[in-house]
Amino acid sequence: MGEILGFFHGGITVKDLHKSLVFYRDGLGLKVKFEKLLNGPYLRTVLDLKFDAISVAFLEVPGGGFIELLDYQGIEKLSAASRPCDFGGGHISFYVSKIDEIAEKMFKMGYIARSESCVDITEGPNAGGRSLYLLDPDGYPIELFMRPADA
Repeated sequence: MGEILGFFHGGITVKDLHKSLVFYRDGLGLKVKFEKLLNGPYLRTVLDLKFDAISVAFLEVPGGGFIELLDYQGIEKLSAASRPCDFGGGHISFYVSKIDEIAEKMFKMGYIARSESCVDITEGPNAGGRSLYLLDPDGYPIELFMRPADA
């Protein structure tokens, strides 16, 4: 019987790859593993879409795995931005240190969050931690999560 062996990547479709790289690479500090244009016919089959190519960047996540940014070319694109409570939506969460410093940097770069600042977690298994839901250039939520001091 097959089994899950580990995490490979999470993909986020973006409107403009270069604008998104400013957020993920320059803002959050994720390192680009590779960036290229993909147009293999297998992609059209596996995705069941008719497009010309996909500009893609893989960014390394410390501790393992990647974030894959996908910018589809030659096909109509619509926003899938949603609120955290809307089904079919999602978010990616990163463990961080010094959450307030990262938030300050991202706010100075012009990015916004769902709250005005970092929020103290007051209940549940992560009580004592801090969280912030940043929005990437396309409105996709990226959670910054700083563990409680005793974790």
